[in-house]
Amino acid sequence: MNVKIINGYSLPNIPWEERPVISDPKKERVSLETPMWRYSKNPIIPRDLTLRSNSIFNSAVVPFKNEFAGVFRCDDTSRHMDINAGRSKDGINWVIDDEPIKFIKENPDIPDSDYKYDPRVIFIEDRYYLIWCNGYHGPCLGLGYTYDFEKFYQMENAMMPFNRNGALFPRKIGNNYAMYSRPSDSGHTPFGDIIYSESPDLIYWGKHRHVMAPSGGWQSTKIGAGPCPIETSEGWLVFYHGVLTSCNGFVYSFSAALMDLEKPWKVIARPRPYIINPREIYELAGDVPNVTFPVAALVDKETGRIAIYYGCADTVTGLVFGKIDEIVDWVLAHQT
Repeated sequence: MNVKIINGYSLPNIPWEERPVISDPKKERVSLETPMWRYSKNPIIPRDLTLRSNSIFNSAVVPFKNEFAGVFRCDDTSRHMDINAGRSKDGINWVIDDEPIKFIKENPDIPDSDYKYDPRVIFIEDRYYLIWCNGYHGPCLGLGYTYDFEKFYQMENAMMPFNRNGALFPRKIGNNYAMYSRPSDSGHTPFGDIIYSESPDLIYWGKHRHVMAPSGGWQSTKIGAGPCPIETSEGWLVFYHGVLTSCNGFVYSFSAALMDLEKPWKVIARPRPYIINPREIYELAGDVPNVTFPVAALVDKETGRIAIYYGCADTVTGLVFGKIDEIVDWVLAHQT
């Protein structure tokens, strides 16, 4: 299928590696069952890249001034969760600030955060918006923006406790801003559906719509949006994580689905299998074993190449690659 990227970027310098050639016919057949493949030099960001980091994972990356910038979850050696800014020339080798972002509050009454984690970043209209899980009497959704990845401004919290996994859309739906989120509880949520919401001003949110619920197998316990939605000619391409509860705890995998362009709470196609699940040592072993958690996606609209940044075992950051045409074809072929 000839899938077109709408309102995307031309990224000739997108991080990229071709699908590996596997000499073993049996393994080659298995590898072709998934439309994405891991970077051979994963993980690209180690756990100790900053001065005091215990782990760096579940982080957001965007194109910026012909290079790349991002906001990274950096848990420090006291295990406090916060987000730090970073920059890269090639999207693979990163320099991340040792100190967390110091937000400038739009309103002095905006409450301080107990913690910040799992950010997403997206360019909308004239600035880069950040959305993250914000500690304010439990996990809620914090919101802010930057123009230059030097100064960051904090807005009012987008969603009250308890909520996680906010992902903003790159354009308005009708006259409103839009997001996916996952309402939760105060603990390590043993449930979760994806919900769609709209706002005229990024302050007051409503028009809530149910999108998807857990559906069994690898996504039987809870699901949540990953990278911000990608607009294509076939619908919004949404990567999302799913969780199953095994006899030894949670297992996080991820896949993709297609949503209606004008009513993004309506599912066009949702696959039964996962695309990526924990199987490499850096995904299986870490502070939280058995986690592959997608948070950011770079897409080159000219070639349809996509690079997804994902957290590995809540410890380090990895990359997986694919092509939009192949991913959409796979989603349509494997839908439930």
